[in-house]
Amino acid sequence: MLCGDMEEAVAFANELAPEHLEVCAANPMEFIGKIDNAGSVFLGNWSPEPLGDYFAGPNHVLPTSGTARFFSPLSVDSFVKKSSFIYYTEDALMQAKEDVIKLAETEGLTAHANSIRVRSNRVSSD
Repeated sequence: MLCGDMEEAVAFANELAPEHLEVCAANPMEFIGKIDNAGSVFLGNWSPEPLGDYFAGPNHVLPTSGTARFFSPLSVDSFVKKSSFIYYTEDALMQAKEDVIKLAETEGLTAHANSIRVRSNRVSSD
């Protein structure tokens, strides 16, 4: 693949989302933060892909077939169970209720919308 310049090459790499990407450029560090979609990025002429496979330390289990657009390489975080905790006060829920109801109804999730209505009706009758 030939690109007109590095900006075009970075755009192509981000669209392709390769498993491995070698950035063989005079100033490879300037591409950190520009390349968003690659499993592993090898920076500079002295960082060939086999270093990542066998020696440098990052995981060898990488997203393939363009899935680096939405998946990360396998890591210890892949095995960590996480939960979200949400807490709203009554006032905060009342401020958000119309927006939540509209979003739920737009998705066709009427029971979700109704759960907000039931709570807001309970408040007004208390």
